Amino acid sequence: MTVSLIVIAVVVTALAFDFTNGFHDTANAMATSIATRAMPPRVAVAVAGVLNVVGAFLSIEVAKTISNGLVDDAKITPVVIFAGLVGAILWNLVTWLVGLPSSSSHALFGGLIGATVVAAGADAVNFGAVISKIVLPAVISPLLAGLIALIATYLTYRMTERSDPETISTTFRFGQILSASTVALAHGTSDAQKTMGVITLTLISAGILSPNAGPPFWVILSCGVAIGLGTYVGGWRIIQTLGKRISDIQTRQGFAAETASATVILASAHLGFALSTTQVCTGSIFGAGAGRRLAQVQWGVAGQMAIAWVLTLPAAAAVGAVAAWTAGKGPLGTILVAVVLIAASGGIYAWSKRNPVTADNVNDVPSIDQTAPAAA
Repeated sequence: MTVSLIVIAVVVTALAFDFTNGFHDTANAMATSIATRAMPPRVAVAVAGVLNVVGAFLSIEVAKTISNGLVDDAKITPVVIFAGLVGAILWNLVTWLVGLPSSSSHALFGGLIGATVVAAGADAVNFGAVISKIVLPAVISPLLAGLIALIATYLTYRMTERSDPETISTTFRFGQILSASTVALAHGTSDAQKTMGVITLTLISAGILSPNAGPPFWVILSCGVAIGLGTYVGGWRIIQTLGKRISDIQTRQGFAAETASATVILASAHLGFALSTTQVCTGSIFGAGAGRRLAQVQWGVAGQMAIAWVLTLPAAAAVGAVAAWTAGKGPLGTILVAVVLIAASGGIYAWSKRNPVTADNVNDVPSIDQTAPAAA
């Protein structure tokens, strides 16, 4: 297997990951708007898909963080990057199957770190950048977004408590269209860059680009299109979780959550922090739920998500490490990893058909308030 074929295989696999990132994270922008019926489900994912493509062209700071700061590009090969992508894709598919909004970003970072450690040793990983650019933002960003959403929700309800309910509903549904669209734009700005960074890292490690190079235009375009198409497919299982299983979200809460998410994501993308948009948006939804008086928030669901968040990086790292060890045995090892990836992906998709969640039934789950026992 020649280097050129390996590079092509890595680019295709990276775009496949970008596609899974899109449908895995559609919920980040549109779950609350779909839950409150501010937008029809299919319209919502179409809008999100287009804006993800547009957002991909707004910045390359996060891409630079990944291509030039996370691992030592002089010590890895395209095969190592391929192995890391395998770990990320499989974790994305597993968490999508069970409807858990885990971090596609951390799955990608975990897969790359695990594969790099096996192939080139721990010295090839810049753990300082991992802590400052990934771990700390992962801890701070959902808490910050949740706090902003909580305060915004509380103030919104206080300021509108004497307003006409019909006027409130109409006004904030329109507001949700704008705020959700902004989150979709921010998601493209943040998450599409991560795959740009991986492809750029591949081209650098293969000697096609010079060290410290930014992503070429064709990389930016292809990553934007891939994540946009994935977003349009719609990760309905995760949309259902964020929209219906956390709290009974109303339009004012949805607007507050989406505005808080967009603010945090865009600011972080500008600063080059490779944070998880999933964690930010989930934190915002919990904050918006807690900000409305008498609203019920399912903190048990929060616990399940927190466990998935903690497991994401090491689980993807473990799969990436095994894939790197296998692929490191030669071309046959690389082919074996590719076959396993395709077979596992097909099996997960087939399993999902046993209990499908689609645009037609995504809002069928009873709301939290509807399932709560009546007060005595």
